[in-house]
Amino acid sequence: EVLGFARARGYGAVVLSTSMVQVAAQRLYEGQGFRRVGTSYPSLLGTMLNFQIFHYRCELGDGT
Repeated sequence: EVLGFARARGYGAVVLSTSMVQVAAQRLYEGQGFRRVGTSYPSLLGTMLNFQIFHYRCELGDGT
């Protein structure tokens, strides 16, 4: 739904983030054409615990 909504309104891409422990979400996003484009840490504690946030992007093309 989100990808269709964005395409219909002329957006070029959809971006989102999820945590390293949400493996089912990662698989879902990758299965829908998202690719991981980066990682970050939510806080100093997250850095100390090596708790990563994964950033994803799905290119939508020009809508044609």
